[in-house]
Amino acid sequence: MARDYIEWQIHRALEHGYASAVVWRNTDYNFREFTDLYQHDLERLRAAGIVPGSVVALTGEFSPVAISCLLALAELNCIVVPLSKYSESPLRDLMCIAEADYQVAVSDDDDLIVTALSYGGKHPLIERLRDAGQSGLVLFSSGSTGTPKAILHALPQLLAKFRNPRPSYRTLAFLVFDHIGGLNTVFHTLANLGCVVIPEERTVAGVCRAIERHKVELLPASPSFLNLIVAAKATGDYDLSSLKLITYGSEVMPQRTLDLLNDSLPDVKLQQTYGLSEVGILRSRSPSNRSLFVKVGGEHYDTKIVDGTLRVRSACSMLGYLNAPNPFDDDGWFDTGDAVEQVGEYYRILGRVSDIINVGGQKVYPAQVEKVIRELPELKDVCVSGEPDLLLGQVVVARVEMSHPEPAAIVMRRIRDQCRGRLQPFMIPVRVRIQSEPSLNHRFKTRRS
Repeated sequence: MARDYIEWQIHRALEHGYASAVVWRNTDYNFREFTDLYQHDLERLRAAGIVPGSVVALTGEFSPVAISCLLALAELNCIVVPLSKYSESPLRDLMCIAEADYQVAVSDDDDLIVTALSYGGKHPLIERLRDAGQSGLVLFSSGSTGTPKAILHALPQLLAKFRNPRPSYRTLAFLVFDHIGGLNTVFHTLANLGCVVIPEERTVAGVCRAIERHKVELLPASPSFLNLIVAAKATGDYDLSSLKLITYGSEVMPQRTLDLLNDSLPDVKLQQTYGLSEVGILRSRSPSNRSLFVKVGGEHYDTKIVDGTLRVRSACSMLGYLNAPNPFDDDGWFDTGDAVEQVGEYYRILGRVSDIINVGGQKVYPAQVEKVIRELPELKDVCVSGEPDLLLGQVVVARVEMSHPEPAAIVMRRIRDQCRGRLQPFMIPVRVRIQSEPSLNHRFKTRRS
């Protein structure tokens, strides 16, 4: 039961007393203060009429109240739907898909506004949780290729792994509130009596200032955001000496970015992670700081490759989608949609199968092309994708962000010269578009569509 986990967490928090639990807006909240806040929010939610089995949309960003409400709703055996205010889909649409009974909005000044909704329904998967007296969690896919999928988990299964002791860090909460990685970060940190540091801004300057000021030890971030740090040369502008570990995942890491991070932060361990909203976060281990290969799995997880894509089977898998067919095969395997290369027991993630560009029957992985183009020193960022073509089906297109303004024709010629002899002719971009900022979504992942 999730409430057993919450009771365990609160007991440990009280024992830890006056050590920092959360830093928000440069203010420290110790474990005792955080526990008092949790008890206060628990009573407020009860007084608002929220009962076990309610589907509750919790909207906001990471803050002391947002985290305490997340725990309180689990204690109340509710189905929690965390929604980021930065979501690219209208929140009303997401709450409707999730069949929310209530919205609990965390305001900018960290107060609660509870509103009863009329989206409630009788979805069979939600009814299964209610009948079992279990709390749940609804997460949404990024929705980059259509309507976001609503992913329903039983919370007890997701929370169980956090009882196993792991290293304790002062951890920056960079990944957002509606992301499996962001929730994993916060649960892991608090369970191991670490401190969650919430940056004032999710910008390079804001994140680096938070690391410097609050002596952050662990930074979980997307490769795209780490590339922004490298491009801005922020590792030399801020004191990041407190960092012990940087974890990255959710998209392909460019080798150049990884090498530059190693060069600029030689004392920091760089660790690739792997997970999906549908199956949770897997344990991972890389052979070295500079390697893009990773071993994934660990307790409760099995992996295999079928037709070049990674399949995962897990005791922590979702119950199913609320608005899409069941994706598991008869033996419980989930097709991740990630194309991989295997060497021994290690995998290298090549990219999403849905991102592969089909040029006249030839497959092109965007990361392969981006790797070559990124070697140009005047380039800040590049995003490669496919566009329709009447003759070939698709052609390769590159969107680039330059360090300094240059005419498009010159940039195009330089990119084609860079690729010629390094890539097959069908892999070389036929069009180049110059843009003023990176192609990133609210989760700081590259937006290819």
